[in-house]
Amino acid sequence: MENIDFQHRTRLVFGPDRIEQLGELTREQGAERALVVSDEGVVGAGHFSRGVRTLENAGVTVEAFHGVCENPTTAQVEAGLQVAERFQPEVIIGLGGGSSMDCAKGINFVYSCGGRMEDYWGVGKATSEMLPMIAVPTTAGTGSEAQSFALISQAETHVKMACGDKKAACRVAILDPTLTLTQPAKVTALTGIDAVSHAVESYVTKKRNPLSICYSRQAWQLLGAGLPRVLASPADLDSRGQMQLGAFFAGLAIETSMLGAAHALANPLTARFGTTHGQAVGLMLPHVIAFNGEHYESWYSELWHDVSRNAAAAKFESGNASLSLAKFIKHLVAACGLYTSLEQLQVPEDSLSQLAEDATKQWTGTFNPRSMTAENFLQLYRQAIQTSHSQEQAVER
Repeated sequence: MENIDFQHRTRLVFGPDRIEQLGELTREQGAERALVVSDEGVVGAGHFSRGVRTLENAGVTVEAFHGVCENPTTAQVEAGLQVAERFQPEVIIGLGGGSSMDCAKGINFVYSCGGRMEDYWGVGKATSEMLPMIAVPTTAGTGSEAQSFALISQAETHVKMACGDKKAACRVAILDPTLTLTQPAKVTALTGIDAVSHAVESYVTKKRNPLSICYSRQAWQLLGAGLPRVLASPADLDSRGQMQLGAFFAGLAIETSMLGAAHALANPLTARFGTTHGQAVGLMLPHVIAFNGEHYESWYSELWHDVSRNAAAAKFESGNASLSLAKFIKHLVAACGLYTSLEQLQVPEDSLSQLAEDATKQWTGTFNPRSMTAENFLQLYRQAIQTSHSQEQAVER
């Protein structure tokens, strides 16, 4: 039986309009000075001002850092650090998508422990206690609010660094589904597919254990049913709530079971071609499921059972659970308006060998249930570069 070393470090506060408790929850941390890390889209949607209002009403002094972009970099962390050093916060709040929350964690690492972001690449490298953090996600995707990891890209190389430490876990996560109603459709799609990939990958890793299995499967049940409903009815608050909880539970699963080959394949696409993470991982995931399913059919069979009775999934029944699941997820990716082949992304075929080499260096690939070689990664990239029609045949193989 697998050993488990896991502690719930993050208080979950879930429900419509729970952002109104942000000021109260901040004061409960003993803080009167808050650095709020966000991005311009969240500011434009009005969520930042709503959060600041609750903080100020509770007597909390606020400083803002809005210099966050998708795939936060070491340069953005450094810029946020300069704001923190001037302001001297007592709590850091990540208000926004996964990028805002990851950047907030990155700032916290360097502000609390010194050095550079690169010093915390890996696990357990924080050298002192860190400031308390509160996460207020405005998307349902990364599950960063439930994790002790920050994904920060090196500004020069674009290599993604996973920086994790138990001290970096958020004290509180406020999940307010009303905040996700203003997401552009593309953001809903990309973050939703990202959450799906977390649930599916964390369910089958080498580190899977009884605890992660519970979180992953509950996440998949929520996401597999919730994403099609959100796509059909974007204003459905209950489905939006399902997506937020699903992303949170998947984040908890990652904490104890990690991820797999789809993420190892996705990260080089982001680093070399600027492909959005949700697009990259969603495109590669069906191929990874089919590949792993040759040896781990029973695990994927359990996930397929959870959605096979849904009208959106039942038509993809093929008699083989892993291939049925792969087809359904490919359908979700297409229904989200995302690409389903590398050809559509204009990734040149002569780049695949280098991408495969890059993929072998990704930490997440080491947790895939089937051990991966450069040749395995190249095989999956080659399948994914084909047109949609040919790709369907590849997945079926």
